[in-house]
Amino acid sequence: MVFYLSAIALALATLALSWGIFLSVKIFSLPDITTDGSYTLSAAVTAVALSAGFPWYAAMPLAMLAGLLAGWATALIHTRLQVNPLLSGILVMTGLYSINLMVMGRSNIPLPEAENTLFGLGGLSAARGWQGPSFQLLAMVLISALLFVLLQRFLRTDYGLALRATGQSEAMLASMGVSVNAMKFAGLGLANALTGLSGSLVCQYQQFADINMGIGMVITGLGSVMMGDAISKALRWNSISGQLLGVMLGCVLFRLIMAFTLASGADPNLMKLLNALVVLAFVALPQWKRKGASA
Repeated sequence: MVFYLSAIALALATLALSWGIFLSVKIFSLPDITTDGSYTLSAAVTAVALSAGFPWYAAMPLAMLAGLLAGWATALIHTRLQVNPLLSGILVMTGLYSINLMVMGRSNIPLPEAENTLFGLGGLSAARGWQGPSFQLLAMVLISALLFVLLQRFLRTDYGLALRATGQSEAMLASMGVSVNAMKFAGLGLANALTGLSGSLVCQYQQFADINMGIGMVITGLGSVMMGDAISKALRWNSISGQLLGVMLGCVLFRLIMAFTLASGADPNLMKLLNALVVLAFVALPQWKRKGASA
């Protein structure tokens, strides 16, 4: 049971990343590969800041700012240099590997004291007995709920509606006098700031930052989004709140599948392959349904 509670807590720690990918892929229609690099960058910033004595509530905004800047770098290459968005993300992700090494100074940084993290609350949790997977899960549930409320309300504002319209019809948006490039800057920045939040949370949850921790995270996030999309359509959750909630359920389900596979004795070295196969299944599922309906 503890193993699965930890899996759910880790799923909620990566939920912001999945929502970021949902925004870039489903809302803005921009395939963004920056995620792998910005996730590691934010974890590196968090680990360095906490090791330097910064409190967790200062380290987390710094991590989100790092993710925001990574997203803006991709947006800059795409909008100003007219580079394909996919290639722009790949270029930034590749460059971030070296930047992440420069930030960390080495390939791995263990956090010195758990009490300095969000889950330690400056030693308060240990003093009051708030420790273990149950407290970590409760903390992640509260953070996820707060983020859900903020995100769905933001996307219903006039500015949020303009962001959502960017992926639907750039021509219509431009005819209304709205800068499409500015919307792309905002969208990619927000998506990677959310990724930065996830990187910071996972770093504090796992008590370390590693140069390779971001490899494959875009696939993990995309898998959550695809599973969430299937859940939303099945339950007819067509509103933005329903879609965000679907991604949340998809994220938890995706992690539980991975946890169940590991608990069943699967080789941990095959987990990335399994991630890819799960995503492939959910990407191909709509095609199979359409072929079955046409037949």
